[in-house]
Amino acid sequence: MKKQASSRRAFLKKSSTAVLTSTLGFNIVSGQPQAFKNLNSETLKVGLIGCGGRGTGAAFQASMADPNVQITAMADIFRDRLDTSYENLVKENGDKIAVDEDHKFIGFDGYKKVLASDVDVVILTTPPSFRPGHLAAAIEAGKHVFCEKPVAVDAPGIRSVIASAKKAKEKGLALMSGFCWRHDTPKIETYDKLLSGAIGDIHTVYNTYNTGALWFHERKPEWTDFEFEMRNWLYYNWMSGDHISEQAVHSLDLMNWAMGDVMPVSAMGTGGRQSRTQPEFGNVYDHFAIVYEYANGKKGFHFSRQQKDCSRAYHLELTGSQGQCYMDVFRKHEISGKESWKWKGEKTNMYQNEHNTLFNSIREGKPFNDGARMANSTMLALWGRMVAYTGQTISLEEAMNSEEILGPKLEEYNWDLKWPLAEVAKPGITKFS
Repeated sequence: MKKQASSRRAFLKKSSTAVLTSTLGFNIVSGQPQAFKNLNSETLKVGLIGCGGRGTGAAFQASMADPNVQITAMADIFRDRLDTSYENLVKENGDKIAVDEDHKFIGFDGYKKVLASDVDVVILTTPPSFRPGHLAAAIEAGKHVFCEKPVAVDAPGIRSVIASAKKAKEKGLALMSGFCWRHDTPKIETYDKLLSGAIGDIHTVYNTYNTGALWFHERKPEWTDFEFEMRNWLYYNWMSGDHISEQAVHSLDLMNWAMGDVMPVSAMGTGGRQSRTQPEFGNVYDHFAIVYEYANGKKGFHFSRQQKDCSRAYHLELTGSQGQCYMDVFRKHEISGKESWKWKGEKTNMYQNEHNTLFNSIREGKPFNDGARMANSTMLALWGRMVAYTGQTISLEEAMNSEEILGPKLEEYNWDLKWPLAEVAKPGITKFS
């Protein structure tokens, strides 16, 4: 056993020395998985921190990304969510699920226990407010990371994430973000053409993320106020960052990709809360409209909303000096003008592609790291929220240096916490800080 452990350490050290700037399968088993017997010196052990739907999906994709990967630890603040996640993972891919009872951690400190176990990779899929602290702890513990978007809810959190991404590179650790469209085959092929000049110099990007109402958990008698908020975290900006950050950030990421991942210099816009006004929906807006201006005069126009019974749109329209591109994010990818082209290839599972890239990079000793990019894309959303909440035109420098902290420090979370709910922002009245 000692020899195997030593061999395993040598393998893992070798696998992270270099630094570089689906279809569901069913394997239903009953009781505790017997996968422990398959662990060996080259098994990559994975810990899941945050056992909601996205976390469960990410854990499944991680289990499918490499023939010698196993999920060995899980953590959540709610026992029912962890149990449901575990049961679903066992049902989907039981051979890869090796989580014993003493590796199922409940509570706000559960992440520490996952990191203290012998996992090699961690999946961070809690509400966004936890992300900067969890990421910093994971990198400090020497773990490779899959980090769901968005990665923070305020500028101090973004600055922490940037520092963690830099440290990950220095330590040779892989850091994969949840900006999944970057791994979508149609997008990759379309952007390859766009960034090679297919429509000339891109000067305008209009992007949307307009959806209907989202999920909501009705209150149960035994829930405290804080538990009700935690189970409906989407509607509290100190946990979600508001929906421009939690959801529409994907469209902003696509916008900045088209602009060569160069950040804008200024932003202004508006937003509000018209149809989702009841107290149970916390303090978030239900629509945003933001204009981002780049140093060379290029502009990005963003429009997002979450309003019931309204028309939906999730697309990008790009205008260049020699043509246009239209992308319906799920279906259509078409270029017209200087070079006419339509994507007609075979679509793959972008969520699985992310994990395949992550685990391949670990195996090859060339750890993937898009930490700076994920911080920038998240910052676009937080910046948009700042200008909408305040009604002010705000520069990138001002937004990045904001000292506003929306929520408690990671170590302050406990079930007796009574975090004050900020009033719904009022443009022209709410101050930028």
